[in-house]
Amino acid sequence: MNKTQLIDSIAEKSGLTKADSKKALDAFMCSVAEALKKDDKVALVGFGTFSVTERAARKGINPATKKVINIPAKKAAKFKAGADLAL
Repeated sequence: MNKTQLIDSIAEKSGLTKADSKKALDAFMCSVAEALKKDDKVALVGFGTFSVTERAARKGINPATKKVINIPAKKAAKFKAGADLAL
């Protein structure tokens, strides 16, 4: 499912217009992104938790040249599904 299909699904299930559904989805994504930038967690009970994790620096291999390269440490977004979301 892509963003357009998700907006259509939200509109259908909520009774909102597609324009209002797009605004709601965009506001949700913006709010989650802002919270993660502040190193906060976003926990949606029954759905899951968005959080930030630290990835350590490591060595990698450039597949084109086969040379060892250094990959710097960085922060990455992580999502852990809640129990009610399990398939």
